[in-house]
Amino acid sequence: MGMLKRIPRPGLIVLALILAAAPLVFSNPYQYDVAIHVLINAMVAVGLNLLMGYAGQISLGHAGFFGLGAYVTAVLSANYGWPVYLSMPAALVVVALLAFVVARPILRLSGHYLAMATLGLGILISIVLRTEAGITGGPDGMMAPPLSIGDTNLYDERYWYALIAVLLLATVWLALNLIDSPVGRALRAVHGSEVAAEVVGVHTLGYKVLIFVVSAVLAALAGVLTAHYSGFVTPDLANFIYSIEFVTMVVLGGMASTYGAIVGAVILTLLPQFLTGVDDLEVMILGAILMVVVIFMPTGLVPTLARLVPGGRR
Repeated sequence: MGMLKRIPRPGLIVLALILAAAPLVFSNPYQYDVAIHVLINAMVAVGLNLLMGYAGQISLGHAGFFGLGAYVTAVLSANYGWPVYLSMPAALVVVALLAFVVARPILRLSGHYLAMATLGLGILISIVLRTEAGITGGPDGMMAPPLSIGDTNLYDERYWYALIAVLLLATVWLALNLIDSPVGRALRAVHGSEVAAEVVGVHTLGYKVLIFVVSAVLAALAGVLTAHYSGFVTPDLANFIYSIEFVTMVVLGGMASTYGAIVGAVILTLLPQFLTGVDDLEVMILGAILMVVVIFMPTGLVPTLARLVPGGRR
């Protein structure tokens, strides 16, 4: 009962109401498309926040898992004729196995060594997707069959928005429950001091591997959805720049803040839409915003603003 009381259900209810009400202001398919990409990025950011914000393990290669998930489902369904409802979970299993295999050696590292190792992993995945043209289509990419429900192919943006909104809510619910579970307390202990955590009996490497796999699978799920929503995948999905964007979403919104990760995803996905008229200055403006937040709000937007509201910290 104690754990259930600590789960911030009002926040989840507010998020659900926002997601349900948002389509009321959408007037064309383009706005639905932007909203869908916001939700997909938010899903990745929530998973990455578990790894970075709670376990204290940085990853600069999460776009690799994102792109790999998209390609595995596309290859299985387009090249080998798998039904999409089977290729999607198969892609998650493949990414989970890869993340589990590489996590143990990588997570023995720390600091900038860990950052470089995850960066190298992401770049390696991107290179494989780009060079194995016989399977992946090479730099030109490949088609991904549409998602079907019964005999109906899912093309309408409204249905995609509803599906991804439900999956984002499920992701947030999973993250909140995980944070308030014994696993979450162990992760915070690992983040605070691995030596102290080991002294009190926490299997630090095991918990780091677990959260790394969970985070990678959530990134792969976002990639799987992207593949069948857009109908086309390219190696750019695993680009290093996307990994940096995912990390920036977490830092901007607030480390160790699930809702902060969502806010960061919303800002960094929508901001380029408002800066389309100043293409030459877009990167500079994004960099300036990040600098201001890091300098004046080192804990991120949401945690900083929460302190200004009575009861906000709770």
